[in-house]
Amino acid sequence: MLHAAFVRSPFAHARITSIDVSAARAAEGVVAVLTGQDLDDEQGSLPCAWPITPDMKSPRHPALAVDRVAFAGEAVAVVVARSAAAARDALELVDVEYEELPVVLDIEAAVQDGADLAHPDLGTNASATWVFDSAAAGTGDDVDAAIETARREGVVIERRFRQQRLVPAFMEPRSVVVDPTGEQITMWSATQVPHILRVMLALTTGTPESKLRVIAPDVGGGFGGKLQVTPEEVATLLVAKRLGKPVKYTETRTESILTAHHGRDQVQRLTLAATKDGRVTGLKVDLLADMGAYLGLVTPGVPILGAFMFNAIYKFPAYRFTCTNVFTNKAWTDAYRGAGRPEATFAIERLMDELAAELGEDPLVVRERNWIRHEEFPFTTVAGLEYDSGNYEAATARAKELFGYDELRREQAERRERRDPVQLGIGVSTFTEMCGLAPSRVLGALSYSAGGWESASIRMLPTGKVEVLTGSSAHGQGHETAWSQIVADQLGVPFEDVEVLHGDTQIAHKGMDTYGSRSLVVGGIAVVKAAEKVVQKAKIVAAHMLEADPDDLEFSGGRFTVRGTDKGTSMADVAFAVFAAHDLPDGVEPSLDSDATYDPDNFSYPHGTHLCAAEVDTETGRVTIRRYVAVDDVGRVVNPLIVEGQVHGGLAQGIAQALYEEAVYDEQGTLTTATFVDYLLPGAPDLPHFTLDRTETPSTTNPLGVKGVGEAGTIASTPAVVNAVVDALRPYGVQDVEMPMTPQRVWRAVHGAGGGETSRQDEHWAQPVQSSQSVSGAQDDTLDAQGGAR
Repeated sequence: MLHAAFVRSPFAHARITSIDVSAARAAEGVVAVLTGQDLDDEQGSLPCAWPITPDMKSPRHPALAVDRVAFAGEAVAVVVARSAAAARDALELVDVEYEELPVVLDIEAAVQDGADLAHPDLGTNASATWVFDSAAAGTGDDVDAAIETARREGVVIERRFRQQRLVPAFMEPRSVVVDPTGEQITMWSATQVPHILRVMLALTTGTPESKLRVIAPDVGGGFGGKLQVTPEEVATLLVAKRLGKPVKYTETRTESILTAHHGRDQVQRLTLAATKDGRVTGLKVDLLADMGAYLGLVTPGVPILGAFMFNAIYKFPAYRFTCTNVFTNKAWTDAYRGAGRPEATFAIERLMDELAAELGEDPLVVRERNWIRHEEFPFTTVAGLEYDSGNYEAATARAKELFGYDELRREQAERRERRDPVQLGIGVSTFTEMCGLAPSRVLGALSYSAGGWESASIRMLPTGKVEVLTGSSAHGQGHETAWSQIVADQLGVPFEDVEVLHGDTQIAHKGMDTYGSRSLVVGGIAVVKAAEKVVQKAKIVAAHMLEADPDDLEFSGGRFTVRGTDKGTSMADVAFAVFAAHDLPDGVEPSLDSDATYDPDNFSYPHGTHLCAAEVDTETGRVTIRRYVAVDDVGRVVNPLIVEGQVHGGLAQGIAQALYEEAVYDEQGTLTTATFVDYLLPGAPDLPHFTLDRTETPSTTNPLGVKGVGEAGTIASTPAVVNAVVDALRPYGVQDVEMPMTPQRVWRAVHGAGGGETSRQDEHWAQPVQSSQSVSGAQDDTLDAQGGAR
């Protein structure tokens, strides 16, 4: 086994003037050193599968930079040695000369006339602009007219929100091994998407798909960060092919933070129109989305997924969404847990709180005035989606009860009255999302290059055991357990007799993998469909064995019985009879095995109500979550423990965005948060006890009635926490605190840039709020403030 290590650019934007690898090649243990020039004829360009507009601009993205680097950490050469240590030691012997180029980091500045260019050959920093207009689409009215009317007769809320850049921070860094010595080239990779990776590697490197096997072992989580075709996978494949020997690469944590794609990173400019009694009449969204230096597999489409969720659970008549994707000299962004939907939910839930504050009403009352009522489903939204089912009233009522909403509001009033230095804020987030990213016709309409179906196969073994092959590759979501439950229930076999196989393109040769909370609502339904075929096949054989008409048979609990009699036979007996094939009906093949490929007609729409009570120390800026209640409606539940675990993890991730995490670049484009010392992830002591509950409104679009849960906690929790903190600081005139809400940023929001907290507090408490402020911290806030957050 040989080992690879990558030489990476220290500059965010620079021309490569020369690379001298002679010293590295001569180092002990080194087998080869290859540059971008050496591999240029083979490496192609890493794929982008989502050209959102016909004129979308996309720079070439080689695995190893050839003549120019576009972000700090981009690989320019690979060293291959007999040990990982030798490969890493030799990195320092590669002498690269760079000529620095202007750096583009701020997406608002990047789209101004005369801005420096992240890719000079493109002539612009704008990759594409995508627009949805309800008036043009025929799904609603003109939003400009709605805003104009509201300016005259109602209320207009205008805000600018920042979605900071986040690092997926999966538990185990990425690793890849490529063995080119067999009949096929075998790649073991820490990927969420083995099937998609195989196709894309074949297209990128010219390796025949049939000669490429991808195995995804236990990969240590993904959160979208492993939904990618990485330069390291392509380069390791090419190097292994060239050398004819197995090659392994495992990234360091810093390499992971530097170069695995990042998430979020948007500037949202929003205008909400409403009547004076709080009924929303229109919403205009203008986004700038940071693509980073390159377009990854689905980078351009991530903000577009959010376009359909800005209306959330509310019914209003006018909507326009405009998004410009912008190139910068930073690591590229792509799908990160929720992918567009958390950004949209954050925006609308913050706006609904701002509307309630403007009207002087309870935020839950204002929401209820605008949401879709349960008797109105199915409901077509202003964004053109058809929500199949939901009961926002039930989830909210249950959340209020568990939370003790009215009691906490009374306590909040008391604290405000006595000017308690620790104020109490109550945050509301009522959300929905579109789960099960699948309907292929919809993905096609959005210019996504692939479909969204999922595949499953069931093999009935002679012993009565069952093998299930699923194309939905798991990375910690409990597929083996949930799929076994489904099959045990469908076929009436013991849970222990079901084995689920996945994550190997040689075994489960067909699939679209795991992302977007699609596993159960698409992959799980494919399993149901395959099981139904097994039962239908077995029924014919069972009828023959029982000398009965198939129409007279009933199937329950794993047994076929002749209706009205006690004559019957088990699925296991039928499986063995088919294996023996001694006495099958004429024309019946000796197999119960079945395949199914499922492509749903619609998304599913889980929803819920999350309530957060946060104590905010106005003297230190410290935020403490005192109570958190999440009532989610994910349709029917297959495994409650898995659902609860998914919600717990999602809450931790969403709260982390609100309070802790941010990828920060300095003015030269160097990522200053490239270690876990600088990039703050919350630990268990930083998080509250979560009170979880569920309501159940089955989906009407799939036979299990399931909706998906993997991203719910992340989507709902960030606005709940931010709304709680802002609610606590309303008496100080605070309308927003930029995320992450570090103690320093909160303190600044309370006291203003000049300090003088005592007099400023007195001023705010003594008078009606005269002005409001939004506080965003400078980049160098993060270290100071995060230290205080612990």
